Amino acid sequence: MSTFTTISPDKLARLIGTANAPVLIDVRTEEDFAADRRLIPGSIKRSHETVAEWGCEFAGRSVIVSCLRGGKLAQGTAAWLRQLGVQAETLDGGFEGWKAANLPLLDTSKLPPRDAKGRTVWVTRARPKVDRIACPWLIRRFVDPDAVFLYVAPSEVVAVGEHFNAAPFDIENVFWSHRGELCTFDVMIEEFGIATPALLRLATLVRGADTARPDLAPEAAGLLAASLGLSRMYDDDLEQLEAGVTLYDAFYRWCRDATTETHNWPTNKVKA
Repeated sequence: MSTFTTISPDKLARLIGTANAPVLIDVRTEEDFAADRRLIPGSIKRSHETVAEWGCEFAGRSVIVSCLRGGKLAQGTAAWLRQLGVQAETLDGGFEGWKAANLPLLDTSKLPPRDAKGRTVWVTRARPKVDRIACPWLIRRFVDPDAVFLYVAPSEVVAVGEHFNAAPFDIENVFWSHRGELCTFDVMIEEFGIATPALLRLATLVRGADTARPDLAPEAAGLLAASLGLSRMYDDDLEQLEAGVTLYDAFYRWCRDATTETHNWPTNKVKA
């Protein structure tokens, strides 16, 4: 059986938003959560009291558990999860440690209602290009990893949202949409309170590609070209979304880790 281990806030922050990020589970008590209803980005809220019931769904996966200060609730939940075959660690210092490190916290007051399975549901126009792939990537990686996305005819987005309890996005006259020069991706980063240097850099690329402003960043034209290429490769919007997630994973890692890296093909040397 695996032994008790912890992960530091700084190390966890490097994993969040990447393709190999662990599952993040917040087990703060309802009283502690009521005092600060924000979440570490990408977290799901579960009760430590029922871990024996829900823990099996994470078998074989890597999980980080946090409570208020990283003490008994997180450690006990992680121990239970390990009993159930989960690779579980705890966050050193818990939620308070993360907050003390001045790391981003998700504003849950902006989240749409969840369905019976605890997922947020979103709806937008079919045949996505830029924003309608970028926003689902952002939500999956930083807001709700289990989020559901519905792509429908443009004229039906609002009605589908009303009848299926889904949050409409990237259409006119809804909350999650363009504002001035900002595209929907920008708005989500701002409203959810998850701005980081890497996400803000990526937002500039998305804005440039989505609003015909390639002057905002040299890479915006490349993002637009890749996005349009994906839209021609896939007839199924959900298949395109899955491929687009990989595309944005790559652009995010460039924004975070590789903006100063260059690739120079060696010049041919002519012998005298």
